[in-house]
Amino acid sequence: MTDTPDVRGRPGRPARPVLLTVDDDPNVSRAVARDLRRRYGEDHRVVRASSGEEGLAALRELTLRGEPVAVLLADYRMPQMNGIEFLEQAMDLVPRARRALLTAYADTDAAIQAINLVDVDHYLLKPWDPPEEKLYPVVDAMVETWRASPDTAVPDVRLVGHRWSAPSFAARDFLARNAVPYRWFSVDEPEGQRLLAAAGAGPDDVPVVLPPDGRPVLAPTEAQLAAAVGLTVEPSTDFYDLVVVGGGPAGLGAAVYGASEGLRTVLVERQATGGQAGQSSRIENYLGFPDGVSGGQLADRARRQAGRFGAEVLTTRDVAALEVRGPARVVHFADGGSLAAHAVVLATGVSYRQLDAEGAGPLTGRGVYYGSALTEAAACAGQHVYIVGGANSAGQSAVFFARHASCVTLLVRGPSLEASMSHYLVEQLARLPNVVVRTGTTVVAARGTEHLEELELRDRTGRVDTVAANHLFVFIGAAPRTEWLDGVLARDERGFVTTGPDLLVDGQRPAGWPVQRDPYFLESSVPGVFVAGDVRAQSVKRVASAVGEGAMAVTLVHRYLEER
Repeated sequence: MTDTPDVRGRPGRPARPVLLTVDDDPNVSRAVARDLRRRYGEDHRVVRASSGEEGLAALRELTLRGEPVAVLLADYRMPQMNGIEFLEQAMDLVPRARRALLTAYADTDAAIQAINLVDVDHYLLKPWDPPEEKLYPVVDAMVETWRASPDTAVPDVRLVGHRWSAPSFAARDFLARNAVPYRWFSVDEPEGQRLLAAAGAGPDDVPVVLPPDGRPVLAPTEAQLAAAVGLTVEPSTDFYDLVVVGGGPAGLGAAVYGASEGLRTVLVERQATGGQAGQSSRIENYLGFPDGVSGGQLADRARRQAGRFGAEVLTTRDVAALEVRGPARVVHFADGGSLAAHAVVLATGVSYRQLDAEGAGPLTGRGVYYGSALTEAAACAGQHVYIVGGANSAGQSAVFFARHASCVTLLVRGPSLEASMSHYLVEQLARLPNVVVRTGTTVVAARGTEHLEELELRDRTGRVDTVAANHLFVFIGAAPRTEWLDGVLARDERGFVTTGPDLLVDGQRPAGWPVQRDPYFLESSVPGVFVAGDVRAQSVKRVASAVGEGAMAVTLVHRYLEER
């Protein structure tokens, strides 16, 4: 962001509504910000961005911090993402904000398109001199409309913690991945110390969560944190038509289609909906999003869509066992609870493999991170960031952090990126001047006291280099978490769940198969238990195919229920 890179409000004071301007022309950007500050600077904060991507990043941070955004002013003619495309995506983040498009006289057709496509409130012709006649009346009207609209903002959640504390990072990451707005305070800052004192806590009690009801929660578990900020953790009943285990793209697809087709559906998620895809900074090859979409946005839309159709979404519930109890299929939670249903869809996805490097374990959450950990973006400004991995998730993360870090080094074990990464990402990385790709390289050690300070890297010749590093993001493949299915469902040698035709051996159905038909395509070795997405053996590891399998699983659930 130009001029105002820090989008935080002033601690301890009510946040002033934000007026956000987006324009890639520095002269126009400065002019509109100057005119807005002159008129509205007393009661509003003006934030300006030089591109649509930068504007969306600012909105995400403002949303997470619970700061109100009143007005968006976006220039139509911008590279990569024009003003209409920016406003369309911004609607998901700040639906209450009023929207205006800055256009040249020749672009009036674009303004009409914007009104039809993204419900733009006004369009402003450039230049707008004098602002008293051509700018201020329009902005006055938008601000008044915004103030008069219902305030649906989520109440303020405050989080106090240590910058280099693994539990503090886990709390921040949990809130961000579950789209819960919050404000972060460090114990080293006066406001953080004031909040700790008010909560009757000390630095050893962090993280400390201060929810809107004012009752502090000290060093919470994820379940306690979820309950404190208003996430649903308890089911409304103990029996459903369909239980979906896992909230990644496959699970969300199953929940949306199950609930929309009349099944009483509950989705059970261990941490946050979206799965690994939800941590992706940018998915650019998903159908229907020509300008790409962040994994978090996609997951949030799907979660809201499932809720609109009546599906329940439970967070922080870890499924530990599956039981066949007559016609019912029962999932047991690690905390001792359980849910039963006519049918189950397993969509538990996969988990990132741990980095096999000396010292990496104790530094997890303190400089070593699995997945994109988008909450660390601001801390990476001007830093040298290292990313381990050679597949799409690593490439997407490199593109994202390249916008913040001074340099991003991608550490790839193989001889090239082409074998494991999509062509569009390889080309995109090649165009970024601050991204370096080191092939034939592995991390052998991570060093640091309070946090990561350096890495030891081995190249293909065996030579080991030591480099200074504060941030390492790991994407080194994934494995299914299916140990809890031992003795219940058939799995392959790597732990992926076998389904459909793969269960037939020499034309014979699996041992103990109780019905007079072959297993359906996505059905496991237990009738009525279906499998979708990455956890399924022989699945295609792509977001689109996972969503498709989730939808297909519901069709097969209906077929199964008709047999009963």
